[in-house]
Amino acid sequence: FEVDAHLMVSNPDTVYPWFVDAGADSVVVHLEACADAATTLSGIRKAGAKPGLAVKPATPVEGLIPHLDQIRMALVMTVEPGFGGQKFMADMMPKVEMLRRERDARGLDYWIQVDGGINRDTIGLAAKAGADAIVAGSAVFSAADPAAAARELSAKLS
Repeated sequence: FEVDAHLMVSNPDTVYPWFVDAGADSVVVHLEACADAATTLSGIRKAGAKPGLAVKPATPVEGLIPHLDQIRMALVMTVEPGFGGQKFMADMMPKVEMLRRERDARGLDYWIQVDGGINRDTIGLAAKAGADAIVAGSAVFSAADPAAAARELSAKLS
């Protein structure tokens, strides 16, 4: 398995080394928090982890385009970061679709991840749009049987 650290912090250049040193295989930072995303991504790579870039709902996904050849993961937030249990924002799916088109057209190799509001009813929308990976918090950890909930979501993503 791999450890992926998604850093929702305002100072990613200061913080990412802690996670690489702790053994993270990949580190995802928010485009909005990077003073210079290319420098941050390069630093993560040089530190020994695979870099990723995330965007919040209000951020245009086009900001990721110059960096797609430098990342292992593009993460589209489908809720406003802050707390679990929020409603999935289906209007973020065009961002996922655009990332899939870019990846295919350019022959790139990055994962497209969706984070926020994923459950048995929304995972199909994310998968259809092109998500390869999902983050499911409340749908798993609030379930009576978390392991069964995780298996069900995994089967629907495949």
